[in-house]
Amino acid sequence: MSQRHRALTRLGLNLRQWREEKGFTQEKLAERAELDPTYISGIERGVRNPSILSIARVAKALGVSVPELCDGVCA
Repeated sequence: MSQRHRALTRLGLNLRQWREEKGFTQEKLAERAELDPTYISGIERGVRNPSILSIARVAKALGVSVPELCDGVCA
């Protein structure tokens, strides 16, 4: 598995954990982040490579910091 793929998979797992902890559906998170629900789904599945701006929007919508959302992504 490539390093890039591992990073996207880890980001997706983190996103799903935070989203579920906050009690949001993908649709609710997408609405709060002003993104499409299918985009959120793609990030969670590790098939999307989101921009830093999208990551920042998702983190803000979740009420967490970008470093919290990206924990372990570069490890």
